[in-house]
Amino acid sequence: MSPGKQASEPEAAAVMAAGARLEAMRRRVRLSRAAVWSVIAAGPIALCVAVASTPTTVAAAPPAKPTTVRTATSPTDPSGYAQVFLSAWLRSSTDDVSSAQARLAQSMAPDVELPDPAADAQSTPQSVTAVRSAQRADDAWSVTVAAQYSDGAVRYYVVPVTADRAGASFTVTGAPGVVAGPARAEAPASPYGVRVPEGDLSASIGEFLAAYLAGAGEVDRYLAPWVSLSPVSPAPYAAIAVQHVSAVEEAAAAEAVPADGTKVRVLAHVEARNAGGRWPLAYELALTARSGRWEVAALASGTALDGGAR
Repeated sequence: MSPGKQASEPEAAAVMAAGARLEAMRRRVRLSRAAVWSVIAAGPIALCVAVASTPTTVAAAPPAKPTTVRTATSPTDPSGYAQVFLSAWLRSSTDDVSSAQARLAQSMAPDVELPDPAADAQSTPQSVTAVRSAQRADDAWSVTVAAQYSDGAVRYYVVPVTADRAGASFTVTGAPGVVAGPARAEAPASPYGVRVPEGDLSASIGEFLAAYLAGAGEVDRYLAPWVSLSPVSPAPYAAIAVQHVSAVEEAAAAEAVPADGTKVRVLAHVEARNAGGRWPLAYELALTARSGRWEVAALASGTALDGGAR
């Protein structure tokens, strides 16, 4: 073997060894990558397996409670219908079944006979007004209607009416019946037990009502800052005079205007005058003390405890 050939053999061996080592490194890199991707791929799979293998507890929904739905059997009170019928019935006669009033009464109550008034009978009523209604069954009503005559007499009738469940149609099911009028209810004791003497409070009330009812000045100047109230227009009266004032609170009877923020509720009786005569009126008011004067905080609407300017 020549010396050159001998010299190349160790070099070849070294090259082969280096190539083997490089191949081994590449193999390890490929295996490492494969391992990494296997772990990544195994993650979702392992998660799915874990979820699938975990026992799942499903709570049963509680049984739904039945819902109670309340529906009105007749949302519309048939008082107006009974009032119209009685007015037509009282103004009709069997002698003239073709009159407008007779036809109206028969259309509203097909099975009810018309009256047969004598020639000299009491004149027809001036006004007919429903005053009370009572639901006797799901669709049956009893309506009390008052008929007022020119001589001041008042006669009360009870009218039976049937209404459909939607309250959209009615029928008078029987002839009217004359009944006694409603009894007079016992009036409760007045809460206005404090007599208010003439002074700043009664003067403020008189000036406010004169502006409110007679157009004597601006209403706003007598109102508390947070109150808005329009006067009666056109003004129905020419003059207003306070007759007497009573109150709920003792502070209303004080000689001087009390501390700011003091509130009182009063009932003022006044006399209103115009070309038509003299008219006794009464007003419930709430007033508040501010800066040494009384200001109207509310024109009440029926009771001492009810407020709200309007």
